[in-house]
Amino acid sequence: MGITIQEASRKSGLSAHTLRYYERIGLIHEVDRGPNGHRTYAGADLDWLDFLTKLRATGMPIADMCRYAELRRRGPETAAERRRMLETHRERVRARIAQLTGDLGVLNYKIDFYNALENQ
Repeated sequence: MGITIQEASRKSGLSAHTLRYYERIGLIHEVDRGPNGHRTYAGADLDWLDFLTKLRATGMPIADMCRYAELRRRGPETAAERRRMLETHRERVRARIAQLTGDLGVLNYKIDFYNALENQ
């Protein structure tokens, strides 16, 4: 027996609206339904939602996420293409981290500057 959409929302950190949207656009498969017709999410669904959340948090566009989900549904023969997608995304994430690290350095410099002014 799976969990309700409300429980899946709480555990995943995604709203029920977002879960239904992800299902509608194909990011998640059509979720099983209980005898009452309500969606029921399994542990594997929550694991997949966790991965999707990480992709989104690292800036992967929804279109790329949908492409990845489609490749995943097609099975193991798409593993190389999925790996390449993740490698490309990893490089974008690394570039963003480098940019943020530089920006953080500027903020630290300015904070140190103002601390020095205040301590004169």
